[in-house]
Amino acid sequence: MPKITAEKLQAQLTKGTFSPVYLLTGEDVYRKNLIIEQIRTALNPDDFNFYKSEADAADMAEALAQANTTPVFSNARVIILTGIEKLRKEPKEALIRYIDNPLPTTTLILTHNDSKKMKTEKILAQVCADNGCVVNFEELKGEALGAWVREKMIQRGLRPDFDCVDLLCQSVGSELTALENEIEKLYLYTLDRTDKTITQKDVLDCIGFSKEQNPYELANLITACNKTGALNLLDKLVDDGEEPIGILSKMTYPILKMARIKRLSDAGVSASEILHAAGLFPWESRLVSAARKFPSAKNFEQALNRIIEADGLFKSSSVSDPKVTLKGILLTLFR
Repeated sequence: MPKITAEKLQAQLTKGTFSPVYLLTGEDVYRKNLIIEQIRTALNPDDFNFYKSEADAADMAEALAQANTTPVFSNARVIILTGIEKLRKEPKEALIRYIDNPLPTTTLILTHNDSKKMKTEKILAQVCADNGCVVNFEELKGEALGAWVREKMIQRGLRPDFDCVDLLCQSVGSELTALENEIEKLYLYTLDRTDKTITQKDVLDCIGFSKEQNPYELANLITACNKTGALNLLDKLVDDGEEPIGILSKMTYPILKMARIKRLSDAGVSASEILHAAGLFPWESRLVSAARKFPSAKNFEQALNRIIEADGLFKSSSVSDPKVTLKGILLTLFR
């Protein structure tokens, strides 16, 4: 069976169709674990017919001996080996030999968590594809990550607005377990509320920021090309004692994002393609529409040079007035 998508695998499992071998690749451990648990629950092996171990800590001879044994008082046996990218040459070769002729009554589930190393595992990938399923679980990003968060919130009875999903993804990152924990906090936070609409303020309250401390306010002002507002907020952040290197980081991300959008827009790339190529969320289409108002490519280049210079100065503690250095970047960008 060829490589299939996570969605197709889910459809197969829903229909009760199982393979003797599953190779789950990619770095999204969260979704792999959900699939593994779904397979185990559906096949329901007892302790006599179940084996699970980190691959590099497993007794491979014992694991494969169990895989080659018909289930005892059961219809299925399940063997799970996680992190097979850590396997040495000899146990990996033994594993490949088994996969080349797997026992139909055993379901062997393998996880490989190193995308770069997986590119060199051609023999392993091919033999798994020939005798089972190879499914890649890439880390969710951009539109896919936002859709996942929105769906999870709706499942908990919440009604997220677009901006709150954007803020939650930017604040927490793409680690799904952490995002699920934050969604659970939002669920508990609104437990006594009739209105389950989730706004940016709700996200900030749950994460621990006040409205005035919104860590993305500076980025929002920069992408809106609000020079005066950005300069005023920069003043306040420095006066409140925030580390200059941290402020520089908050400035760098939106400037790089704007530069990517501007470059693609000037090249005549369509709005939908820009959203995908720049890794934007669907609701960030407003940035694509505003690209014509962004500074010129020359301004971006000069601002980025000043960012690199400022980074070196801050790290060497050789800046006498951080406000002047940071404001210089914005003034260069928006001049």
